[in-house]
Amino acid sequence: MNKEIKVVVVDDNEAVLSSVKKYFNNSELINIVGTFNNGKVALDYLINNSSEYDLAILDILLPQIDGIKILQEMKNNNINKKTMILSSFKDDYTIRRLQSYGVSYYMLKPIDLDILNGRILDLFDEAEKVKYSNDSTIEIEVSSMLHNLGIPSHVKGYKYIREGIMLLYSSEDSMHLITKEIYPEIALKFNTTSSRVERAIRHAIEISWIRGDLKLMENIFGNSIDFERSRPTNSEFLTTIADRLKLKNRQFVW
Repeated sequence: MNKEIKVVVVDDNEAVLSSVKKYFNNSELINIVGTFNNGKVALDYLINNSSEYDLAILDILLPQIDGIKILQEMKNNNINKKTMILSSFKDDYTIRRLQSYGVSYYMLKPIDLDILNGRILDLFDEAEKVKYSNDSTIEIEVSSMLHNLGIPSHVKGYKYIREGIMLLYSSEDSMHLITKEIYPEIALKFNTTSSRVERAIRHAIEISWIRGDLKLMENIFGNSIDFERSRPTNSEFLTTIADRLKLKNRQFVW
């Protein structure tokens, strides 16, 4: 692992924040880029500075806005960062809610900082394994899903959609940047233009909505779009499938 992991820690206990900062002060792999003891202030930072950190470590009980509300708002704002929970509060209902927000680890206080260090490194080491070792498996799964959705492999939009989903699957920051980042990357790879990529994807989705498995569509898109409309937008189609794959392959450990 060569990339430095940038971490934000949110906890109302100043002693916890101080001990975490001191422990990681000389780490070459983990950099504590921000600490907050107030939920609202932390949320403002997490939403407005998503490019400045890789992991958010949250307590549940915080002043003004609690940890669960922070997770909700990050999801609502398409902030797709890795998250961990450090808390003395635990019950089955809370853990199930945290799972639904994609929390990777739940650790009970008092925390062992050596174990925390290991959990962070494991989390990002696993992410690299998923990105570099399992891409072929994910691509097969994407191809199978597109086939079941009724998109013929010979239409141009098929390969553009598959590439777009793979890019979104391996990215933490591009879920809301389809037009500015994903289309240009696809266009560059296939020697075409972003506008042609957009049109081809739209055409392929229209074919899917005519030929595809209705039950599968309802299962995948039913909670993500207004099903009374003729079809999802390009962004909804790509991000919904990519997010579904991420959730399927994510593990929750505590």
